[in-house]
Amino acid sequence: GRQGEFEPRKVAFVLAGTSLATRSASPPMIVPHVSEYMTPGPFALGPREPLLNARRLMEKYDLRHLPVWSEGKLVGIVSDRDMSLVQTFAHARPEPFTVEDVMTVDPYAPSPDTPLVEVVRVMLERKIGSAVVVDGGQIVGIFTSTDAMRALVDALGGKFAPSLLLGGPTSRRHDSRRKSRLGR
Repeated sequence: GRQGEFEPRKVAFVLAGTSLATRSASPPMIVPHVSEYMTPGPFALGPREPLLNARRLMEKYDLRHLPVWSEGKLVGIVSDRDMSLVQTFAHARPEPFTVEDVMTVDPYAPSPDTPLVEVVRVMLERKIGSAVVVDGGQIVGIFTSTDAMRALVDALGGKFAPSLLLGGPTSRRHDSRRKSRLGR
């Protein structure tokens, strides 16, 4: 194009980390953000909610993860596996327990514009099945391993830049903060 004119193809290739010389005939590849694959607007529970209510909500809406929200901030996440585990170890029904008893504290909470590859890397490093997507202090979605599989299908189908499939060094290490009141 003319001097100073915006060229979307060049921008897309630069963002995808590919060379224009080797890829100029290909259509632009898009570097996806987590917001493109998350499930928008998930339910959330308070930490003092009875665990039985969480189980009912999960069963009714076919959910595997529920964010835990208290005093205007994300404080944890509870999964269907967490609930099953408490029943197995406690040899009890979930009635006497609250969400706080089994939740994972300080869940991974990327913003909607976090690159998808970074979110998946963190989930892999921490060995976690979900991330709660937060924007401006509000929960806007949840990204799970199932969503990651949908993204993988798209990536293997050629929707993303090859550099995303190869990965690279992670810019920072994330340590797991998985804690439960049950384990005390």
